[in-house]
Amino acid sequence: MAQKVIVVAGPTASGKTSLSIELAKRLNGEIVSADSMQIYRGMNIGTAKATIEEQAQVPHHMLDVAEPDEDYSVARYVEEASRCCDDILSRGKIPVITGGTGLYIDSLLSGRNFASKQETDEGLRQELMDEYDEIGGEAMLAKLREVDPERAAKLAAGDMRRIVRALEIYTLTGITITEHDRRTKALPKAYDAAYLVLSFKDRAELYRRIDMRVDAMISQGLFEEVENLALNLPEGCTAMQAIGYKEPAAALRGEISREEAAEAIKLSTRHYAKRQLTWFRRNPDAHWINWDAEPDFEAGLNDALDYIASFWK
Repeated sequence: MAQKVIVVAGPTASGKTSLSIELAKRLNGEIVSADSMQIYRGMNIGTAKATIEEQAQVPHHMLDVAEPDEDYSVARYVEEASRCCDDILSRGKIPVITGGTGLYIDSLLSGRNFASKQETDEGLRQELMDEYDEIGGEAMLAKLREVDPERAAKLAAGDMRRIVRALEIYTLTGITITEHDRRTKALPKAYDAAYLVLSFKDRAELYRRIDMRVDAMISQGLFEEVENLALNLPEGCTAMQAIGYKEPAAALRGEISREEAAEAIKLSTRHYAKRQLTWFRRNPDAHWINWDAEPDFEAGLNDALDYIASFWK
């Protein structure tokens, strides 16, 4: 039987950090971050990472586990976060998985078995990439369509990375990614989660709080944080393409003004929050806590505790 954990999810600026810390304190828990940008060292302000004071209240895991120039994957996240959760459970405590990256959360809970290192061949991958460059994306997609029409139907001809990876795995194993995913979904899930999602009754209030958060980040030194990172990172690295980092970087290069960068961050974050909400609504088992204009954290905490208590029965 899958071991039980708690998830505190939701869009940006919905109060996940505060509620998860209180839950962890009340329930002998430890926080396991599920944020695809908070994994990077030195990216603190723009990712709204828990402060040193907040981290001191309960143990936090999966923060600052990679350098900003590393290519970090969901497969690596599942591997490392699973170890954290299993260690927490082995000590009689409860993992409180907290964040807004739905793919990370759901992949961790399912124990998704991503293609292993044994299903990787750098030489073959380079050959396939060279072939892609030579014959073009449409021809490579047609090649994939011959062996895995389901996956090919989901990909665009310009998506070289996924087309090449799909062909690489099939060439090495004789199993398509579609079949690999089908087998994975049939496996028992790794963790059984009391899945909480935070948001606001009025979407406009969420957006207002996002705008306020961006203004606060800028006053806390977001542009200086980005400038320090840019000194040591290659242009175009994944971390610097994140919302809250690419816009200040453009301003620092003189491409836009700081005011324009701030507005761009707010707009992109609002769009991202909308996508997050769409993702979390797909989960029929999620328990939603929708705040009024001013979040009542005491009421929210009690609601969460009641839901968790019923889930644990």
